[in-house]
Order: sequence, then C-alpha cells, then structure tokens
Amino acid sequence: MIKSLNKTLLLTMVLIASQSILAQEKNPLDNIDVTKAMMHLDWASMSYFDDKNKAVDPEKNDGRVVFMGNSITQGWMQYMPKMFDNDTYINRGIGGQTTPQMLLRFRQDVIAHQPKAVVILAGTNDIAGNTPLKDLETVAGYLFSMAELARQHDIKVILCSVVPAAEYPWRKGKRPDVKIPQLNKMIQDYCNETDIHYLDYFSAMTDGKNGLIESYGYDGVHPDEDGYKVMTELVEKALDQLLDR
Repeated sequence: MIKSLNKTLLLTMVLIASQSILAQEKNPLDNIDVTKAMMHLDWASMSYFDDKNKAVDPEKNDGRVVFMGNSITQGWMQYMPKMFDNDTYINRGIGGQTTPQMLLRFRQDVIAHQPKAVVILAGTNDIAGNTPLKDLETVAGYLFSMAELARQHDIKVILCSVVPAAEYPWRKGKRPDVKIPQLNKMIQDYCNETDIHYLDYFSAMTDGKNGLIESYGYDGVHPDEDGYKVMTELVEKALDQLLDR
C-alpha cells in the first residue's frame, strides 16, 4: 500500500513538474509580428533564378525549351549538366516546390524567355503536403493554369505524369501510390480534351505496384542516373514530335 502511494505521489510530482516546464516554454512566435514577417517571405522563391534569368540570351531562343518543376527537375541538371545550357534547354526546377508556387513564378521563369515549348512536371510535393493540400482537383487546376498561360503566349506544352512513388520517406502515410495515379488520370484527361501533349513517365518507371522501379531512383521518389536516362529518352521523343525536329 505504501509503495503504491509512493508511486502515485511520484507520478503526480512528475506531472506537476512537466506542466510547470511547459508553462515556462515560450511560443516561438511570441513577440513576432507574423504579418510583417510574411511581407518579407519569398514564398514562391521568386528570386531563386534571378542571376540565371538575366544570363539567358534572348537571341538564342531557337528551339528553346524550359523545364518547370521541383527537385526531380532540378536533380536532372545535376546528373546531366550538359543537357541544360541555360539557353536551349533551361532548367527551372526548385526542390520542395508545389504547383501554386510554380504558378506564381511561371511568368518570369518560363514566359519571359519566349521558349518554343515548356515541359511541366509537378504535383508530387503537393501530395506530400509541402504546402497545405486542399484536394487533387486544385493541384490539377494549378497545372492546367500553367499550361493555359503558356498557350496564350504561343508556347507549346508538355504536361508530364507525376513520377511513381510508393511512399515519401520524409512524410509517411500520404498514400502517393494511390493519389499519384489519380492525379495523373486528371492530367491525361485534360490533355486529351485540350490537345496538349501528355508525357507518361509513370508507366515507364513504375514497378507494377505504383512505386518507382528500384534501379531508377535512390530513395523511392527521386530518380538516379538510370531513371533520368529513361526520362531523357521520353522527353526528347516528345519534343521531336512537338517541335517537328
């Protein structure tokens, strides 16, 4: 009985001490004007490519293609740097970005360079929840808005399927194996309805269980050199058709 009382007393003391410590901890946003802080936040990384955008030669736009995307597009340049010379093939991928962020910077990072075509590959980070996910229809809408902006400026469009992923190592439980095929179906249907070129990376890279073929990536999400070789072959064929090369 005494031992039981001692345990109860000890537990009570621990709980009281824990509550006291928590009460003393400060909210990291205390004394910060969040509204003012947001005024200085470059949420869409609008300045990320300032130097590279200035370096693009407006006179060398014959056959120019801009690749818009996230880390999968950005990583392409690391594995195949000779492919992207910042004049003919321009890489405008930013790691971690979602479709609304890309839409905000689409004018300066794509339209301003007057390319013949744009290759848009995006959506996986939306599913991962890098920014709040409302629904897949909203994600698809951002993709379609980019496509429509491009067409308004006589830029031919390739809308890509999202690359397969069974799980996000950094954010588990988001079910990309289910949601990526759903989003891809929306993209493909839109392309069929609007006569936009749909580039199906998913079918060429899936392991049959809606995940990425192991040898095509290093973490189940991001392609490795072998994965990018597959993507390069597919996108070059698509561009040959689209630009009559």
